[in-house]
Amino acid sequence: MTVISLNASSLDEKRIHKAAAQACEGVAPNFPLDKLIAVNPYWKLINSTQQDVSAKVHALAGISTVMPASHWLDLYKEGEISDNAISHSLIQYGITLDSATFLSTLGDTTKKLELPLITTHFDSYRSASEMTWQDECLFQISQFCAAYYQHESPLVHVEGNSAADTLYKSWLNGLKHDAGINVLMNTRGLKKVFETLPTSVDALLLEASKTLSLDNSKAQDYFYALIMSINGWSSYIAYRTWLKDENELLGLLAIRLAWELIVYRYYEKHHAVEASQVRTRWSYLLNQLPTRIEQFKREEQSLWVMMYAYEYEQQQRLQSKLIGCTPVEHTHAEVQAIFCIDVRSEVIRRVLELQSPSVKTMGFAGFFGMPVAYAPANTDAKRPQLPGLLAPQLLASETGTEAHRTEFIQQRSTWHKWSKSPLGSFSMVESAGWWYAFKLLKNSWLPSSKENPMNSLSHEHNWEIKNENGPIGLVEKVTLAAGALKMMGMVKFSPTVLLVGHGSKSRNNLHAAGLDCGACGGQSGEVNVRVLAQLLNDEEVRKALKTMGHKIAGNTRFIPALHNTTTDDVECFDNSVPEKVKNWLLKAKHQAQKERAKHYSTNLQFESDKKRDLRFQHRAKDWSQVQPEWGLAGNASFIIGPRQRTRGVDLEGKSFLHDYTWQNDLDSSVLGTLMTAPMIVTHWINAQYNASVTDNEKLGSGNKVLHNALGNNIGVFEGNSGDLRIGLSKQSLHNGERWVHQPQRLGVYIVAPNHKILDIVNKHTMLQELIDNDWIYLFSWEKQAVIERLYKGKWYKSHGLSM
Repeated sequence: MTVISLNASSLDEKRIHKAAAQACEGVAPNFPLDKLIAVNPYWKLINSTQQDVSAKVHALAGISTVMPASHWLDLYKEGEISDNAISHSLIQYGITLDSATFLSTLGDTTKKLELPLITTHFDSYRSASEMTWQDECLFQISQFCAAYYQHESPLVHVEGNSAADTLYKSWLNGLKHDAGINVLMNTRGLKKVFETLPTSVDALLLEASKTLSLDNSKAQDYFYALIMSINGWSSYIAYRTWLKDENELLGLLAIRLAWELIVYRYYEKHHAVEASQVRTRWSYLLNQLPTRIEQFKREEQSLWVMMYAYEYEQQQRLQSKLIGCTPVEHTHAEVQAIFCIDVRSEVIRRVLELQSPSVKTMGFAGFFGMPVAYAPANTDAKRPQLPGLLAPQLLASETGTEAHRTEFIQQRSTWHKWSKSPLGSFSMVESAGWWYAFKLLKNSWLPSSKENPMNSLSHEHNWEIKNENGPIGLVEKVTLAAGALKMMGMVKFSPTVLLVGHGSKSRNNLHAAGLDCGACGGQSGEVNVRVLAQLLNDEEVRKALKTMGHKIAGNTRFIPALHNTTTDDVECFDNSVPEKVKNWLLKAKHQAQKERAKHYSTNLQFESDKKRDLRFQHRAKDWSQVQPEWGLAGNASFIIGPRQRTRGVDLEGKSFLHDYTWQNDLDSSVLGTLMTAPMIVTHWINAQYNASVTDNEKLGSGNKVLHNALGNNIGVFEGNSGDLRIGLSKQSLHNGERWVHQPQRLGVYIVAPNHKILDIVNKHTMLQELIDNDWIYLFSWEKQAVIERLYKGKWYKSHGLSM
């Protein structure tokens, strides 16, 4: 008989490596400051229900994904949640209690959470005056990453077999030369432990697993807990992986695992009893993880009941508005204004339409169908101008820009970059001396607007679009223009068509890009509207479009414009705007400012238009202002359908609005694009705002007053160290008294037949996961008086009836 021997070591190595790779795959990307767009921090986990994910990240990383009982009880007392909504929610969760009895069981409990990390268990043996191992791990790794990822890194990069290996080897090389950790941690012989570490990622994973007797079945959860203990840097490296498709994150996991091995080996040699105790407790905790996760799921259920009740209450109020409004009949439009779908556009669109029945506004994804990167002329710079889900296919550059102007902007950019760098801000003040003190006083007394130097290059009227072979020809231009018109659903054209991108104006704001257009890669939409307007005004392009059924009259002028979401100014980049339209835009600005004023000061609403406008302009220029605008706080719904369904309805600046007419989309290709691109972007925005509120410590960026920028726009520290902070600052979410953004999952309403929507969902696993695992709500609204919800492949009556 032949005996086949299996290599157990090789098998274990493959299993451990697979577990590590799977743990890393659970980390969502976080974009750098200059390309800042929102991302659902749980995006890689949507194949599980949100409740399951909540319990898991709670047990493994200490992250809260749902607000505490006190939050929901406050909303109940304020009338934002009704007894009827709670009763409805209890039925959905199969809980046989009435609302009063259920509410009496609610209460916040605070328990010390034990994470399955060896370093945290050894912290119990350190005195209150000593730095904890967990803090030292975070500090050392974070400082290393901050130095490693600079373009001109001060560290020696030791090449490995992969990007992950290079990261790990470079860290190990630096660690072995660091004599300060022994002193900082008050240890003896710690440096000798550094010398025992394996020199590659694969070897480290295997040796640590053997030393700690890590069960293969528990490895993935343990590795996920490790990688999430330094979530900020994990998310940044996940962004790099998103770009390059190489698992560099394995290197960071290996570094964090190495610290577990270092601390364990140190105690095993010098404090054997403590090492044995920790190993026993840690092993027990790992074995109990499945039980603990189920326990957290049971404990959190009442919070999810209240969350669902709040969402149901808000949905019923919105749906009452939607089915109660009378669709507006088509009238001749003197002007059409196409705005980005951003929730901040809802207010300006609504008040602009109030100026005249002949004003028609539309909603369209802010990159306006232009799959371009902006490449300023006479520079090597490139900047994506489209959603993070997509890759640029073309380059857009100004023509006629003089080289000396670009050089001047580059000089300004260098100064701008130096002033924002971690050390440069101090040395710049010292170098500038009294002149900089004068500048600070001037900024305080006479604030002026200041924009990103790269943005100031884009204020040109003539543009060139290129691919890898050079400038594109007429056929490609026509294809671009036709694609944009098809997605917008435009079949008739007014004499004046405004293409309105949007951007934000604020000073001294490291997260300024986050207030610009998420659909434009965290940039102003100016480049996109300028490029599209040029295409649609081109006579040769129009002739070709006419043969395709797009009949654009000779007197129609497409005018690029930009909506400043901080001040509600709409700036038109064309001299041919009729005076009547200019007046409508001015009046709309004043009305929008009056509506927004209530979010800043009750007195501001009652001041004159001129005085209120001055206050808004000052906010945008004030370098000390920590709340220049509320951004997308309050976002709650996304409506895909014709504007006449919602015209005149006050949606309170909480809804994304994208125009769509299903009768013009026979093959549902446009709807498919909307559901797999803009719908995902709006979900990401909603999820990021929700997560930044539910756990601002782990998934938000804390106090923006304390933010310090890392070089190369990597991100921010809160203070001078700690983890890289991701998500939104508290000042973008809280007004000092209450949350301005109330967490609720996005409700998507589509004006289209049920079967068309369901067909698209059935083609995309991603959509099925989002809908069926409770990450979003999807409703159809084909008939005016009927709204139905899609859930797990079936349709349920929604408004006023049980779902």
